[in-house]
Amino acid sequence: MASKKEMEVVKGVDLKRYMGRWYEIASFPSRFQPKNGVNTRATYTLNEDGTVHVLNETWTDGKRGYIEGTVYKADPTIDEAKLKVKFYVPPFLPIIPVVGDYWILILDDNYSYALIGQPSRNYLWILCRETHLDDEIYNQLVEKAKEEGYDVSKLHKTLQRDPPPEGEDGPKDTKGIWWIKSILGRQ
Repeated sequence: MASKKEMEVVKGVDLKRYMGRWYEIASFPSRFQPKNGVNTRATYTLNEDGTVHVLNETWTDGKRGYIEGTVYKADPTIDEAKLKVKFYVPPFLPIIPVVGDYWILILDDNYSYALIGQPSRNYLWILCRETHLDDEIYNQLVEKAKEEGYDVSKLHKTLQRDPPPEGEDGPKDTKGIWWIKSILGRQ
């Protein structure tokens, strides 16, 4: 594994172009996501104040779970894609703010795929505008993550079905059960 040097992040991200839906192709498992979630995706919408609304969705046992949050620049005076994301938990009674880093490590020129990480290297996501990513590109992103000091053996591919569910179709996880189980480590 590479040394824990300061990670290089993308500069000059056009937030308007970044908006829209991104599918999770792979990620490090985390206690904030169900282990057996499928069709995991994030939808970003630019707010009038320059922050970004994020809707993260995943389906577990046929039920849609989701959490909403806000993305904003960690330091508005710099041109680096070092962002922060804030969610309020639990999703069914959003009262506790949870803030994390959202660093864009790679973003292709067409804004069609991205590698997202954070300085502790405990979280990593490969995102794509489509439900599938070319293997060659996927391997390039994994190699970049490895160069940045990530233990890529922890990377887990996310099952995406074609076509993914749209909108709020299907039964909903109205109690936030996946979130409670994740906190208790029982997902």
